[in-house]
Amino acid sequence: MLLLLALAGCARQEDVRPGLWLVEGPKGEKAWLFGTIHALPKPVDWRSNKVDAALHAADLLVLEVADIRDDAKTAKAFAELAQSPGLPPIAQRVPADLRDELQDGMTQGGLKAGALDPFETWAAALMLQNASAAARTSDSGNGIDRAVAEAWSGPVDEFEGAAAQLAIFDRLPEPEQRALLKAVLTEEPNREAQLRDLQKAWARGDMDLIARVTDQDLGQEPALREALLLARNRAWTGKLEGLMARGAMPFVAVGAAHLAGKDGLPAMLAARGWKVTRLQ
Repeated sequence: MLLLLALAGCARQEDVRPGLWLVEGPKGEKAWLFGTIHALPKPVDWRSNKVDAALHAADLLVLEVADIRDDAKTAKAFAELAQSPGLPPIAQRVPADLRDELQDGMTQGGLKAGALDPFETWAAALMLQNASAAARTSDSGNGIDRAVAEAWSGPVDEFEGAAAQLAIFDRLPEPEQRALLKAVLTEEPNREAQLRDLQKAWARGDMDLIARVTDQDLGQEPALREALLLARNRAWTGKLEGLMARGAMPFVAVGAAHLAGKDGLPAMLAARGWKVTRLQ
């Protein structure tokens, strides 16, 4: 869950070599897949000769959200989806044994009593996650997806967009929304150490570790795994294939969890007959 919502941390500059793949087709089609993280305490030097060569060869940048730097647009999309009338207080939407963790998370994130009550459960989970990241000085302004967008001067496409991405959470049935909130609360005590480990894995391109953590986080919640990972990866694979079929050579920069393991984009594309080569 941490990976899917916000993989954060810091690293020595010389260690940052995130996962990078080349996708090739029988008619000369090409695409590159690059794993990102969405928040960092400070900027890092994520570029390498191989990444720069891929950026130079590509003619289209594809992100999860094309307007990744437009915080106002994302906030507007969140506001339109996040609240509903007649909701029970947030404390009633978590197990009794997690209410202390809920209060601690709100206190650490600077959220006042009752602040989460008007929000749907999925939105409360994301707000707690973001508040926790902010308390640890992780900043989405330092995210690598934003850094890639800033380094790119050509056309940009997107797999989802902010509104569509948030709508995935909004469509979750209430039991799955509560499972998401529970996951955020139960991860909190170990989050600092886990984030450091995950960030190191991202920095050195350790996709096996990222896949294991993703499996651990979502293994007990198949509905969440389907909605937040599998269905999205299938849709992205189809869109990427369509772009390549039309002659585009995209550089795809998405969260590292979407590239890891047997359900990641590299594995899905390879299973559909594309030649996929790990470059970094």
